[in-house]
Amino acid sequence: MGCADMAFVLWTQFLRFDPENPAWPNRDRFILSNGHGSMLLYALLHLSGYDLDLEQIKAFRQWGSRTPGHPEYGHTPGVEVTTGPLGQGIAHAVGMAAAAEMLAARVNTADFRPVDHYIYGICGDGDLMEGVAAEAAALAGQWKLGRLIFLYDDNEISIEGNTDIAFAEDVARRFESYGWHVDRCDGHDHLAIAAAITRAQAVTDKPSLIICRTVIGHGSPNKAGKASCHGAPLGPEETRLTKEALGWPQEPAFWVPDEVRSFFAELKAEKQAEARRWQEGFDAWRKANPEKAAVWEQHKNLLVPADLDVQLVEAAKSDKPLATRKYSELVIQRAAALVPTLVGGSADLAESNLTTIKGGGDIGPECCIDHYQFSWSGRNFHFGVREHAMGAIVNGVVLYGGFRAFGATFLVFADYMRPPIRLAALMQAPSIFVFTHDSFFVGEDGPTHQPVEHLWSLRMIPHITLFRPADGVETAMAWAYALMEAKEPTILALTRQNVPLLERPAGFALRDVWKGGYVLSDVPNPVATLIATGSEVGLAVEAQKLLTEQGIAVRVVSMPSVELFLRQPREYREQVLAGRLAAIEAGRTDGWYRIIGLDGLAIGHDDFGASAPAGVLAEKFGFTPAAVAERVRQWLGE
Repeated sequence: MGCADMAFVLWTQFLRFDPENPAWPNRDRFILSNGHGSMLLYALLHLSGYDLDLEQIKAFRQWGSRTPGHPEYGHTPGVEVTTGPLGQGIAHAVGMAAAAEMLAARVNTADFRPVDHYIYGICGDGDLMEGVAAEAAALAGQWKLGRLIFLYDDNEISIEGNTDIAFAEDVARRFESYGWHVDRCDGHDHLAIAAAITRAQAVTDKPSLIICRTVIGHGSPNKAGKASCHGAPLGPEETRLTKEALGWPQEPAFWVPDEVRSFFAELKAEKQAEARRWQEGFDAWRKANPEKAAVWEQHKNLLVPADLDVQLVEAAKSDKPLATRKYSELVIQRAAALVPTLVGGSADLAESNLTTIKGGGDIGPECCIDHYQFSWSGRNFHFGVREHAMGAIVNGVVLYGGFRAFGATFLVFADYMRPPIRLAALMQAPSIFVFTHDSFFVGEDGPTHQPVEHLWSLRMIPHITLFRPADGVETAMAWAYALMEAKEPTILALTRQNVPLLERPAGFALRDVWKGGYVLSDVPNPVATLIATGSEVGLAVEAQKLLTEQGIAVRVVSMPSVELFLRQPREYREQVLAGRLAAIEAGRTDGWYRIIGLDGLAIGHDDFGASAPAGVLAEKFGFTPAAVAERVRQWLGE
């Protein structure tokens, strides 16, 4: 209720949309970052003519409804992004605003601007307390995102009470220091709100924060201004009193005045007329600018060559062992040449992640800093040490549409970006997350930088496909999957250290990698199968050779993606896994028992790592061919 006035003004006087075409390309994007206020958004969508009828409003937060407790992307028409975890909506909006600038730089012309819209949002006190909001806001100022405008619901109330108990900072000065335009207004004064938004639109070289002083529960006689109405219903008695104070009838329980219906019907017609005018201009532009129109189609349809996988595997060929992060670097360069929509960056670790698109330029407003040349036509993000914001911004870029985007850091720092990874999975957004330095083989950096639980922690997130490739072929196919097949987030876990060159059997097909697991090295009548991922695949092959010398026949299966393997038909899985099962991976063993069974052997590392050269750690933790072969031999009772 406290946000109703500012949302109404924004929605009716400024926001461009088409309720019958929610995906209209030139619509303004609206992000309700304080997602617990979801009914405000649902009410506006309903009144504006989106496919959300009154019965859905009545079914708020109920099973099967299109009005869940927090807005969900892909579930409710008109919802641009899933929000609820506070702060991330701001970061998503920053990603969308950056994507809009990038697409505009590629397609806009002097005679017509296909991309000519704003990214609007509403945020609350809780949003601004979250660290991810600070990370993203700093980048928004750095990037001078003049078409990003947020209205801040400054009601000085959180769940526990007055915000002064934990949030007494000067928000205005803070955002000014980030490089934002900051304005203030009475959040219940429609004229003042409209004037502030108009002033923000006039500032083209800064994002804008409009601090709207509001009263939570505005209009409620007894709960207005109190924490008791934060995220909770007014209750029957207070609802009765509020309706009485507003001069509304007590029945029916859900009621929209006829004049409101008429107002929004006229508004819908106006919004659709605006969309039609844009379409007419776009059609003329497309005919007059065929080259730009081709770029538009490339981005809007995310086109890739049909043989992208073959070409990426060719790019990853090497006559000497390389780290999978190095194979990934080779693949990224070829992918960037073949897929112009690919953009990405690292959390200040590009030189370690090897994720720079060479010759792609740097993303941001036109300038030169050190040896970096920035423009919105660039392809390399520089996120700084901001993993949480990086993940959410990548999601925002992907959800905006027109780009395939990745973010990169060390695997151990996936902990800092788990919330946006989880939201990407929930939204089934095909974001790409690249994590290098994927095991204790990081070595001297020690246990703080050695991931042990991270692979299974990420695999446990629904709707995630994680690849831990063993060599150049698997690395290339992981990238190809992310760019060609993915309908959900893809994670690549890559090594710092070199991995051996692998030989594949006759009949191997590249897309066998997309089955998640396949027979890499076979023997007649195997008594057991060694399942391995990533750098441990080569280890398994060497252990197999030692066991063969001892008269013990074991098969080696490479399993670059557990998720894809488990999606295969049972018949295929049983065909691949022969005899007793052992899994080898330099990390926690817990999750492997789902595949190998309780009688299987899991060779891993269930404790933190240590600071020492990688070779020493291999010896100490039992990750040498001889140590693995001996454990398998003893397990088999040979």
